[in-house]
Amino acid sequence: MEIFTIVIITVVLGLLFSAFRILREYERGVVFMLGRFYRVKGPGLVIIIPVLQQMMRVDLRTVVSDIPTQDLITKDNVSVKVNAVLYFRVVDPERAIINVENFMEATGQLAQTTLRSVLGQHELDELLAQRERLNHDIQEILDQQTDQWGIKVSNVEIKHVDIDESMIRAIAKQAEAERVRRAKVIHANGEEQAAGKLVEAAKLLSQENGAMQLRYLQTLTEIAGEKSSTIVFPLPGVLLDVIERLGSNPPADGK
Repeated sequence: MEIFTIVIITVVLGLLFSAFRILREYERGVVFMLGRFYRVKGPGLVIIIPVLQQMMRVDLRTVVSDIPTQDLITKDNVSVKVNAVLYFRVVDPERAIINVENFMEATGQLAQTTLRSVLGQHELDELLAQRERLNHDIQEILDQQTDQWGIKVSNVEIKHVDIDESMIRAIAKQAEAERVRRAKVIHANGEEQAAGKLVEAAKLLSQENGAMQLRYLQTLTEIAGEKSSTIVFPLPGVLLDVIERLGSNPPADGK
């Protein structure tokens, strides 16, 4: 009889101790009463009725999950390997436990499929140059789809984009060709602007009679600054006409 009493007391004490649970500040307890949802408790000291109630802990801190490397083909048929990092947290413990069997695994698998789907709709140049926009698009899609699970996806960051060696050489050649094209365009624009300025200058010089002579003298001054320069002075047309007339009509006194 004494042994039976000791066993009963031990069981009762065990049940009493098991009724007390302590939840940290970042934890919540989803309590079920006879299999049905009862309430969300915590943080702090939580009392659970043994046998009648069961509790599942849920961590509310942000989870950092690494999305494994995904093989995908871009819109311009380039095969690449991409991996990313996912940041999410539970905002509704009730839905996170009731609406999905394992919200951690479900969110990770959804992130992988969404990553392949979104990036496969863009060309390689966009994938390399517009990561911030692509991160935002993936984050929005994941956040909408995980809302029913009580999950908030706060951020998605693409880490690495691995390309085949042959494709890297092709991209380098393309970049070099683009730089050459831009240099030629800039040079052509400069020539066009210079030609326009020369036309404007010619129009201004033609409007004034003495402007051309002044420009001519200025040019001679610049040339004279060169020590090794030889300057040939052309005679103006008016002076040539005077000399020609004098040669054809010498003075009467022969001088």
